[in-house]
Amino acid sequence: MSDGATMHDKAIEGDARAEAGAASTDDGAHRTGPDGHVRRDRTAVESEPEQAALPAVAEPGLSDAEIERLVAQGSTNAVETPTSRSIWQILRSHVCTLFNAIILVAMIMVLTTGSWRDAVFGLVIIINTAIGVVTELRAKITLDRLSILVSSKPMVRRGGRDLAIGHDDIVLGDLLWVRAGDQVPADGKVLHTWGLELDESMLTGESATVVKREGDTVLSGATAVSGMALVRVEAVGKHGYAAKLTAEAKVYKASVSDLKSGINTILKTMTVIVVPLCFALIWSQIHTVGGWQVALSTGAWRQAVIAAVAGVVGMIPEGLVLLTSLNFAIAAMRLARHKTLVQELESVETLARVDCLNLDKTGTITDGRIAMNGIEFLDGSDRKGGDGAVLSALYDLANEENPNGTGRAVLAYLGDRDVMPGDVAGRIPFSSARKWSAVARDTGETWYLGAPEVLMSAMGPASTTGSDEAGTEASHASYDGKDVADQVARHADQGERVLMVARCPADRSQGEAQDERTPDAPGGQQSAAGQDATMGEASMSMPSAARPVALVLCAEHIRDDASHTLAWFREQGVRCRVISGDNPVTVGAIARKVGLTGEREPRTMDARELPEDIDRLAEVLDRVDVLGRVLPKQKQSIVKALHQGDHVVAMTGDGVNDTLAIKEADLGIAMGNAAPAAKAVAQIILVDSQFSHLPDVVARGRQVMANMERVASLFLVKTIYSMLISIGVVLTAMPFPYLPRHITYIGALTIGMPAFLLALGPSSRRYIPGFLRRVVAFAIPGGAAIGLATLLNSWMLPPIMHWNLDHAADLTLLRSTNAVLIFVLAMLVLARVSRPLRSWRGLLVVVFAVAGVVGVCIPPVARFFAVIVPSGSMLVTTMVVLVLALAVYAVCRVAALPWSGRVSHDRRHRRD
Repeated sequence: MSDGATMHDKAIEGDARAEAGAASTDDGAHRTGPDGHVRRDRTAVESEPEQAALPAVAEPGLSDAEIERLVAQGSTNAVETPTSRSIWQILRSHVCTLFNAIILVAMIMVLTTGSWRDAVFGLVIIINTAIGVVTELRAKITLDRLSILVSSKPMVRRGGRDLAIGHDDIVLGDLLWVRAGDQVPADGKVLHTWGLELDESMLTGESATVVKREGDTVLSGATAVSGMALVRVEAVGKHGYAAKLTAEAKVYKASVSDLKSGINTILKTMTVIVVPLCFALIWSQIHTVGGWQVALSTGAWRQAVIAAVAGVVGMIPEGLVLLTSLNFAIAAMRLARHKTLVQELESVETLARVDCLNLDKTGTITDGRIAMNGIEFLDGSDRKGGDGAVLSALYDLANEENPNGTGRAVLAYLGDRDVMPGDVAGRIPFSSARKWSAVARDTGETWYLGAPEVLMSAMGPASTTGSDEAGTEASHASYDGKDVADQVARHADQGERVLMVARCPADRSQGEAQDERTPDAPGGQQSAAGQDATMGEASMSMPSAARPVALVLCAEHIRDDASHTLAWFREQGVRCRVISGDNPVTVGAIARKVGLTGEREPRTMDARELPEDIDRLAEVLDRVDVLGRVLPKQKQSIVKALHQGDHVVAMTGDGVNDTLAIKEADLGIAMGNAAPAAKAVAQIILVDSQFSHLPDVVARGRQVMANMERVASLFLVKTIYSMLISIGVVLTAMPFPYLPRHITYIGALTIGMPAFLLALGPSSRRYIPGFLRRVVAFAIPGGAAIGLATLLNSWMLPPIMHWNLDHAADLTLLRSTNAVLIFVLAMLVLARVSRPLRSWRGLLVVVFAVAGVVGVCIPPVARFFAVIVPSGSMLVTTMVVLVLALAVYAVCRVAALPWSGRVSHDRRHRRD
C-alpha cells in the first residue's frame, strides 16, 4: 500500500487509539469495544458524581456573595406562568351568574311563604355551580401537572464547583452547563463548546439543528440534541427570549361560545321581561285575593307570591343552563379518556364550529423522529463486495457511541433487515462541522457517510482503473457528478433528507489524506462524548479518489394516522393548512405524502412572500394549502386573516413560536409535549400528543352542539308558554293557572330528564350557523299552542263547570286540569324533538309518558305535587279539554310553517 494511503488509514486509526486512550484516563468511565467503538461503562458512570463527566474549565463561576446579591435584586430565572385560572376566578365565574341570581331571588321569595315544596327548583343553583366548578378545577389540576417540566435540573458552575439547581434558582451571570438532552433554561452566550447542537424548533419552527460555537447566543426553550457547552447566562426570567415571546399569550382568554351566547341572549331577554312581569304578577295575584289589605291581614299574600314565582320560574330555562354545563362536562370527561384535556368547558362547543384547521408540521403531522425510507444504489458505482458490503459499512458508519437521530434511524432500518456490522479498524465520528463520518476496514478501504454536497465537493475527477496490490486490475468506476446531483435534488424535492455513502479503496487514496486537527477544547480536555480531544470540531479532508456508492434516503417520520386523520377532516368540510418554519418544498412534499388536499396537488408558498395587509393576506390564503418559512408573528397574522373571512379557526402547535397564533385562534390545540407557554393558552391539550385524537375531539363538539340545539328547543317552549300565560294572567287579573311544583313535575318528565338523555345521544351533523334563530323558530309554535290552550281553558272551563276560583277546591281542580293539559302538549313537543321515533328516542318518549301517568297515580306523589287524578265527569271534561288543546296545537303548527325556517332536528335536515 502506498505511503499516502498509509497516512490516511493511520489518521483514522489514530482517532480510534486516541479515543481509547482518552477512555482509559477517565477513571474507567469509557471502554473500547471489540469493533473499535468507544463505549461508556454504564456502571462506572452511574457511580461517579455528576460533575465528573464535565470538562475542567478555568472559570470558577459566581461566588456565594454574588449569588445572594443577585437574588436580593430579583435577578433570578423565576417567571410567573399562570397555566390556568385561579380558584377564586373559577368560583366567581360559576357562582356570580345572571341565571343564579334570578333563581336565587325567586327561591328566597317562595321560602318566605313557608311553602318549601314550591322551592325545589332552587336546587338547580347548587347542581349547576358544582358541575362547572368541579370540572374546571379538575382541568386546572391536570394542566398544572402537565405544565411541570419533567427534566433534569440545570447544572451550573459556582465557586469552582458544578452544582445541580432548580430552574428558578438560576441567576444572571451564572455559568450554565448545556448538555445533550437539556432544554436551555435561560438565554446566554457560549463560552466553550464541545460540539453543541441545538434544536430550536420550539422557537423558530425549523426542525434543522443549529451548531453553536464560542460567542454564539443560545435562547431559552431550545433543546440540546448533541454535544455540550458552557454558557454565561445573560437574560433570566421575564427578560428571556421565550418569556418575551409568550408574555402576550399568557393572558387568560375565554372561549367564545355560540351556544352560551345564544342562551345568555335568552336569559337577558327574559330578564328584561321577567322583572316588570314579576311585579305585575304579584300585583295581579294580590288583587285576586281582595287587595293588599286583605292579603296582608289574611296571609293570602303567600299564595300570591307563589303564583307569581310560578310564572317567573317557568320563564327561566334553568334546566338548559344546567344541561349545557353538564353536557360540556361529560364531553370533557369522555375526551379525557382519549388523553385529551379540555381546559375550558366552552371549548367543547367551539369544536363543532371549526371550519379551518392550521397544522404545525413538526409534532402534528410528523412526530419529530427521523425515519430511513430506503437506500438507492448509484448506477456504475464501485461496490466491491456487493450491496451487502455497502449495507454493512452503512451500519458501522451509523453505529457510533451516541448516534444522532439520523444514525438511530439508519440502525433501526438495517436492524430490521438483519444487516450485520463489519470489522472496524478505526473511525472518525460524525461532526456537524465536517458533515461526514468515516470508518476504516482492516483491508485499508475507507467508507464515508455525509451530506452529498460536502462529499462530492471533495471528490476529484473520475478515474477509470487501477491495480490492487496483487497486480490484478480493479475497477474504480467513474461517476457523473451532474447525474448524481440531479438524483439528490429529486429526492430533496420530495421532502427527503439525503445522505451519501462513498467508498475509497486502499489503492486509490495515494497522497491525498491529511489530518488537519484544530484543537478547540479548553485546556486540551476530553469532551463529554469521549472523543479525541485534539480533534474537537476538526476539519478533516477526505481523499479525492473516493466515489459515491449509494444514497441514503431519510425523512421525518410521518405519524401512521396522519393520512387517515386528514382524510376525515376533508370529508367533514374542514379546510386544513400546514404552517411550518421549514423549507416550503420539504413541507409541501410531506403534505403531498399525507394527502392533505386529497388527489389535488397541494399549493405551496414561501411565507416570506406573504403580504402584510390582512385583507390581501386573506385573499392569498384562499389559494394556499402549505406555507413554509413562517415566522411566529406571521402565524398570528394568518389566523387574523382567516377571521376576516368569517372562518372559525383551530390552531395546533407545540412550540413557543406557536403561542401567539394559538391564542389568536378560536380554538387552540397544544400537544402534551409542547412548551408550557403553548399549553397555558390552549383550550385543548392532546396529552399523549396523538394527532389522531383530533377527529374524535371535533366529533364530540359537533355532538354537543347538535344535541344541545335539539334540547334547547324544549326549554324555550316552556319559556314561551310561561311568558304568554303570565301576560294573560296580568291582563285578566285571574289566579295563576298552576303551581310552581306543577311546572317542576311537568318539566322533569317532558324536558329535564329526556333532554339529558337526548343530549348524550349520537349525532354527527355538521354545525350550521344560526343556533338561536332555529331554536326560536321551532319553539314559538309549540310554546304559543300550550300557552293559548292553557289560557283558554282557564277562561272558559270555570263558567262551564260552575267553579268559583275564590274557593281553594275549585282553584285546585282548575290547576290540576291545566297541569294535565300542559303535560300532554309538552309530550307532543318532546315527540317532535325526538324524531325519528323509530329508534331509541321513540322508546324514550313512551317511557316518560308512562312515567308521568303512573307517577300521579301514586298517592304520595300526587299529594306532594298537588295533582288530582280526574275521574267520573271530571275525566270526561279533561278529555274534551285535551281534544280542544290538540286542535289549538295543530293550528299553531300549521300557521308557523311558512316562517319556521330550517330546524336542525326536522326530518329534512337530520342525519342521525
